Amino acid sequence: MHHTETERKFLVKDNTYKNAATESRRMTQGYICRESGRTVRVRISDSMAWLTIKGASNDSGLSRYEWEKEIPVDEARGLMALCREGIIDKTRYIVPFGGHDFEVDEFHGDNAGLVMAEIELENESEPFGRPGWLGKEVTGDRRYYNSMLTLHPFSEWGCSAPEQAE
Repeated sequence: MHHTETERKFLVKDNTYKNAATESRRMTQGYICRESGRTVRVRISDSMAWLTIKGASNDSGLSRYEWEKEIPVDEARGLMALCREGIIDKTRYIVPFGGHDFEVDEFHGDNAGLVMAEIELENESEPFGRPGWLGKEVTGDRRYYNSMLTLHPFSEWGCSAPEQAE
């Protein structure tokens, strides 16, 4: 699958999203490439795995090219060995709200304490509802890109760590 991905990212204020979650799954992901303007990611979740290539974000930080293909888990494990240092470990919750699904990622390991929500939209101006647990928008802030969290984990942010709430 390939298309232009349009998404917005937010910090999460509290854990009440878990009450509305319809599913959750643990994920690990690594980056074969994480250069400016392109990333190549391997992701494993339970008995499924994907190889994803993403292009540079546009000026607003809302949209970018994305190509993704499901691959066998054993191949993904082999590709993980090629990944650069730093693996993302997180639990993803799917939380329906107002006709959209929010993907809420609760990070573990070096990024523990960070909880972010993403919503994919059809276009940059598509309206969407904002649940009460949704905090400050961080769309376009590269510190919150998963690929950047492998280089500069949340645990190292110290006093410069932003508040989760808006």
